Amino acid sequence: MDICITNIGQLVTVASLGASTKKREAMRDLSILQNASIVIRDGIIREIGTFDSIHPVDDIHTVDAGGRVALPGFVDSHTHTVFAGSRESEFAMRSEGRTYQEIAASGGGIASTMRATRAATKKELLHSAERRLQEMMKHGTTTVEIKSGYGLSVDAETKMLDVLRDLHEQSLTTVVPTFLGAHSFPPEFSNDHDGYIRLLIETMLPYIGERKSAVFCDVFCEQGYFDLLQTEAILAAARRRGLMLKVHADQLSSSGATELAVRLDAISADHLENISDAGIDALSRSNTIATVLPGASFFLNHPYAPAKKMIDAGVAVAIATDFNPGSTMSFSMPMMLTIACTQMKMTPEEAIAAATLNGAAALGLSDKIGSLEIGKAGDVVLYDVRDYRTIPYHYGYNHVWKVVKNGTMLEF
Repeated sequence: MDICITNIGQLVTVASLGASTKKREAMRDLSILQNASIVIRDGIIREIGTFDSIHPVDDIHTVDAGGRVALPGFVDSHTHTVFAGSRESEFAMRSEGRTYQEIAASGGGIASTMRATRAATKKELLHSAERRLQEMMKHGTTTVEIKSGYGLSVDAETKMLDVLRDLHEQSLTTVVPTFLGAHSFPPEFSNDHDGYIRLLIETMLPYIGERKSAVFCDVFCEQGYFDLLQTEAILAAARRRGLMLKVHADQLSSSGATELAVRLDAISADHLENISDAGIDALSRSNTIATVLPGASFFLNHPYAPAKKMIDAGVAVAIATDFNPGSTMSFSMPMMLTIACTQMKMTPEEAIAAATLNGAAALGLSDKIGSLEIGKAGDVVLYDVRDYRTIPYHYGYNHVWKVVKNGTMLEF
């Protein structure tokens, strides 16, 4: 559909002037146009200008924004959206003082969701994920990275990746698949970690590479999960199979995982709640994106990643939800902005840049999405507010008025 959105009170373009990311002071510059219009043809932004400079023509559908705010669609670059089951019982345990690690050691955590996901049919997983993606879109998210990692067997991981393929082909949301077979050791390999790593490297990754069923490979590098040597071996094998790399790094402890991610030229290092000064320095001298997940710290009552310190050091910081049933049962990117501003000392401008352009960069897509610029995808979200700062300020309320995805106005 061709569409012209006129009478936009604030068009928050997040324009990057050709840069793939925003860093330092540039994260505060959202390149806002007042009283603006935007023209999208064939799903691509063709014109941007003031209300008076762009005149709709008869063959284009015109939408009057009524002075509302327009932003690029949010890019949620780290989620675990495909899963079965629920873990509210663990939420109750944590409210009584049990830690995430204690719950996992007693058979909960990832293992709990693994059992439910293995038992679910492909159709059940697809249906539940479709509903979640629609709700994400209603909250302004138009691109979502989704990881496997709740199967932890050849058959179950293949089932999850098949669901991701179907979501990519059928969903209005742009879905980017990531293989996270190295999420945890499954119970059948509890006494044979080397055997599971061989299964990942010799069986799963060749199959995934041949079918091109994932764009990225991720590893949960953490004490009690996959150590630095195991992580490097898995990621090196993934690269040989044509996958780009991501790392769950320094979430529960400082292990050097961030430095490993940089050394392997991973596209992103994610979590970073316990990143060291050496890790921040390594990121600042690299192209690796630091993806922070404020919802996980909020939900688990864990320390927050030092986002402000990283920004000041020149690191490109992205924000994502980490939506999953155990540590972040929220897919609301606006809520992540609020937490980033209140708990991580980011400004609203920095948070928005992190949730759009830099999130796109964490998926290798910032040349196509993440900002409203001529030649990029027509992913525009209109909010029923008059000032973009209202979005993180008035939290717990969905301010989305209309969502335009690839130039098509969506109806929910």
